[in-house]
Amino acid sequence: MKVSVVIPTYNEEVNIARCLTSLNDQTMPRDMYEIIVVDGNSKDNTRDIAKPLADHVIIQTRKKVGGARNDGFDLASTDIVVTTDGDCIFPREWLDVIYKEFSRRPDAVTVYGPVFPIEKGLQNRLSLVLANTFSRLGYYTNLLYYTLGANTAFRKDAFLEAGGYRVSDAGDDLEIARRMKLLGKVVFVPGMKVGFSMRRYDQYGAIKSIYEWLYIVVKGGDSDKYSYTQREYKK
Repeated sequence: MKVSVVIPTYNEEVNIARCLTSLNDQTMPRDMYEIIVVDGNSKDNTRDIAKPLADHVIIQTRKKVGGARNDGFDLASTDIVVTTDGDCIFPREWLDVIYKEFSRRPDAVTVYGPVFPIEKGLQNRLSLVLANTFSRLGYYTNLLYYTLGANTAFRKDAFLEAGGYRVSDAGDDLEIARRMKLLGKVVFVPGMKVGFSMRRYDQYGAIKSIYEWLYIVVKGGDSDKYSYTQREYKK
């Protein structure tokens, strides 16, 4: 059992080297995992920076971030596929934690974990404390699986059986969890942590960003205004 990591990108030249360097420095042996960058036709040097640090760098063919992830799954050659973002960073044991969880839980089809802020500041910490608390409460009450695209892993065969991401502007990561639940266990793993960039919150404000996300989810997850390759921050 090996692992693929799928990373959608768009104009990430400032962040992508840091992201991929941390992925190449995992405790898992490098020949046990592959890195797939799916780029939304960036206008900067994202792809040039990514090529020496990733196994595959391809141009996105489907729309929006969910479509980019689906493109990556199509290319993945492993049993386990992980999704994340191009501005994240990863503890060295991240992939080993994922691998061990799937190994010990044959009934698990999806595992996901919490995020911590890369940028310093009390407001950033509090924002993600609330998000992580929401994840835990949803999981332990069996009401909601807050499977963020920045830190979720799937068994590829189950993912394909479920039909992959349904392409939308927001909430596709929550939506797919409901379908994965029909095929097996969706498991929250506290030790599966990822460093998450707060740049969207810093740029647009935490309350506004959360409001916009909730607004799109409630509307059904689709609005051309929030197209993955049209907005400066790509979520």
